Amino acid sequence: MVKVRQDAWSHEDDLLLAETVLRHIREGSTQLNAFEEVGDQLNRTAAACGFRWNAEVRKNYEKAVDLAKRQRKQRKKAQQQQRKPQPRRTVQPEVNLPMTVEETTMPVEETAMQVQTNEVSTSAPSIDSIIHQLHQLKTSNQVNEQINSELEALKHENDEVRNENEQLKAKVEEMSQQYASLQEDYQTFINIMDRARKMMVFDEDEVTTPSFKMEKNGNLQQIAK
Repeated sequence: MVKVRQDAWSHEDDLLLAETVLRHIREGSTQLNAFEEVGDQLNRTAAACGFRWNAEVRKNYEKAVDLAKRQRKQRKKAQQQQRKPQPRRTVQPEVNLPMTVEETTMPVEETAMQVQTNEVSTSAPSIDSIIHQLHQLKTSNQVNEQINSELEALKHENDEVRNENEQLKAKVEEMSQQYASLQEDYQTFINIMDRARKMMVFDEDEVTTPSFKMEKNGNLQQIAK
């Protein structure tokens, strides 16, 4: 089945991609292997993971990449030193001296304790491996500090966006109230204009044409209504 993802990369996806790539670099593996591993975990193609790394994520981890490369060189150097043949030590011939009575009667428990002590001393880790582990621990701490600083920056940015959103909500509420007030004033004005128009029509109806009648003497007299 072909892996196809249409959603955007989240911060957790970028963090997983960065940690996996840095680990592969430290261990001497290739970035392609890292992209394939991340692709299997996020259900994305290795090409998509590589494009995301080169286009967006890598620029935020330049120092971590350089440190991982140096650790890879140190690791290879330590491995080469461990593979070098150790100089042979001349074995002195053992002279078997006659055992004393105390040595022949040594308890079995004490002998077993000495054997166990020798086994522990021979299986102790080397200094190079301890140094390598300390370097890895230091790198992990540095990566964690960088991640924590990025999380703090994102948290601060989120708080600013939230405050800005609250301010915009307040402005929208204020504009809504102003619009409602203007609408009320407009309705009042319409009512006043309608009342005035009705009053003018009523006055026009009251104005009538005067009527006159002719008297016997020939004078005109207005007829009162």
